[in-house]
Amino acid sequence: MTLDQYEYGVCGVYCGQCPNGNGRVRYAAGELKRLVDTTRYGWVEEVVKSFSFNEFRKGLEWFSQAQCRGCRSGDGKPCQNRECAEEKGLQSCLECSDYLTCSHTEYVRDTYPFVKDSHQRVKQVGLEKHLEEEEQRARAGVDLMGHLERRYCKTVELEDE
Repeated sequence: MTLDQYEYGVCGVYCGQCPNGNGRVRYAAGELKRLVDTTRYGWVEEVVKSFSFNEFRKGLEWFSQAQCRGCRSGDGKPCQNRECAEEKGLQSCLECSDYLTCSHTEYVRDTYPFVKDSHQRVKQVGLEKHLEEEEQRARAGVDLMGHLERRYCKTVELEDE
């Protein structure tokens, strides 16, 4: 494979392991949309006054059609990484010697600390070999969910009405 055939973020995150990049969010939202439509949950807002079924349904509709195509295609969260890497002639920030201290990669290093290991791996084997390994991990079912769940999942208390 060539670098262009891999789905990776310039910042160092492998898209095939991201639930938005690999389609899991789109699939789950579509499935939930189908289930709530089929079981006709519109009555919920009559019971829980703070809940807008219509707004919830619009959100599901949006997520069921959305899938990040990756930052290399111009999609994804806006960031300075693409521009910086392009200016330096790099395919990925992981190739940059300033990766561990760069302000542009601070967010990704804080949110996905494993990218520091990816940076070291790229220094050892090169970007293409690293991406090949990440693709194999993605095909084996490795994804970012475990890390993201521990970091971001919240318990929501429903109010009694």
